Amino acid sequence: MMHWNTCFSNARFGQEYKSDQPRTAYERDFDRLIFSAAFRRLQDKTQVFPLPGPVLVHNRLTHSLEVASVGRSLGKLVGQKLAAFPLEEEAREFYSTELSSVIAAACLAHDIGNPSFGHSGESAISAYFSEAAQESINGSSLQAHFSAAEWQDLTRFEGNANSFRILTHHYANRQEGGYQLTYSTLAAIAKYPCESLAADGTAVHRKKYGFFQSEKAGFQKLAAMLGMEMEQAGPLCYQRHPFVYLVEAADDICYRVIDWEDAHRLGILDSATAIEALLKLLEAGRGNRMEGIYTTLGSLKEDAREQLAFLRAMCINLLVQACVDIFLLRESDILTGTYNRSLLDDVEPAIAVALKEINRITVKRIYNHESVVKIELAGYEVMHSLLSHFIPAVLNEKASHREKKVLQLLPAQFREEGSTPYGKALNVVDFIAGMTDSYAMELYKNLRGISLPIHR
Repeated sequence: MMHWNTCFSNARFGQEYKSDQPRTAYERDFDRLIFSAAFRRLQDKTQVFPLPGPVLVHNRLTHSLEVASVGRSLGKLVGQKLAAFPLEEEAREFYSTELSSVIAAACLAHDIGNPSFGHSGESAISAYFSEAAQESINGSSLQAHFSAAEWQDLTRFEGNANSFRILTHHYANRQEGGYQLTYSTLAAIAKYPCESLAADGTAVHRKKYGFFQSEKAGFQKLAAMLGMEMEQAGPLCYQRHPFVYLVEAADDICYRVIDWEDAHRLGILDSATAIEALLKLLEAGRGNRMEGIYTTLGSLKEDAREQLAFLRAMCINLLVQACVDIFLLRESDILTGTYNRSLLDDVEPAIAVALKEINRITVKRIYNHESVVKIELAGYEVMHSLLSHFIPAVLNEKASHREKKVLQLLPAQFREEGSTPYGKALNVVDFIAGMTDSYAMELYKNLRGISLPIHR
């Protein structure tokens, strides 16, 4: 069983010393992520709706910033409560002043491994390997180049595992330990602390997976440092770290509520539907404490967008407090690893019913809207095509003239001499998954001969 006294550490992954800086280790985690190229590229990665357009909608970067803001609030509120527990002095100090920074930093990083074009990018990467399994390379099938566990990683590509790889992997000509984040921050993003073969959907932490075979040893080091409970050794799976629930809640709250604001701005959701659903959510949580809400809505009646922005803020506040209450109520189960739900799925029934209705409308009218479907299909074609150019080129021992030209486009940090086929394939996936929407589309057109490169 984990303990609040020992489940955190300001030691850094890949770094054997602790520096003495005015900023705390966890504040530096946040800053390292903000200034990173991988984080900046999120500004040109689709969240839900196509980018760019005449209406300013959320991208992966603005989504991550908002999740970090909500996460900071969750960390602060929970930290204040935990600091009142009978803990050691170092632990009380951490929870009262530092937990909010850990959760905020982890929220910044939670989508850093997601490829372009939304979730269709993940599906496209997986589908390429499945569909190309029997293609001949070096006299044997593509699949024959990999072990069963490696093949599972590639055919079930997971953005969460890719985030852990980006943050910790030692790329060529880069620092050992990746971003060298604290173990606390890394643990907080490990939503699915298992390898791909253990992701069987039998529990919330096994719905997907959180690390590739290449980062398995690194994850074991992380788990040992923080005392994470091993659920099974083969295939490897751990219980979730307690901080994960707060990062997950921040993400859940944002995408449940903020997608509505974008859909309303784009005219996909009418004002009456959008406002009514959020009002019902507030009424479910606040009961008879709605007079001030109605008064403010009345004062904004000439501007539906302002009404919706106000309701969005109030709903986030309501859901944050609800998740804090659940976290503290289930604190013992969370520590022992027996808590098998997300915090937002465990709120009181009236709020749950209102959230279910919001989710129903979101799936029906937003996620299946024509513009969203088109960007997903376009992304599928682009990602699949790019992989079909680079994977055979990087694996072929007798590369053709064309394949050699393709390899010249692979940046230096993704070229590892003597790497295994698995390592080479992951490097290509790193390169393609890290592309922005616009760069991936441009390279796709260049390689297909649809357009010529523009000299810059």
